[in-house]
Amino acid sequence: MSYGLFKYLHILTVNITFALFVVRGFWMITNSPMLTERWVRIVPHINDTLLLLAAIALTHLGGWRPLTDLWLTAKLLALCLYIILGSIALRPGRPKLLRIQAWLLALVVFAYIVLVAVSKDPWPF
Repeated sequence: MSYGLFKYLHILTVNITFALFVVRGFWMITNSPMLTERWVRIVPHINDTLLLLAAIALTHLGGWRPLTDLWLTAKLLALCLYIILGSIALRPGRPKLLRIQAWLLALVVFAYIVLVAVSKDPWPF
């Protein structure tokens, strides 16, 4: 497969991830029963797996390496923070205000990840 195809798949799955995260956040805020639907628990994991596989293919095809390419290291560290914040936000059992704050911070981290990916600079501001 070509670099362009993996890049397209990566961008597509990033957009789907963002859309699903925003929708699930609104459902969390509004106490929607949709959060308990089976597909809501399964589809994001399938999409995120495709996103990760496309990312691995892109790093290989692009010749980029974590710890060598600082922008990629920054992106991976921010991804870990995004996953932690997303877990806090979307897992029930924590105070609602904490979950909303984690969700909003995760959105900020997501934006940072996108800016780093586009600029290939760990300080894209």
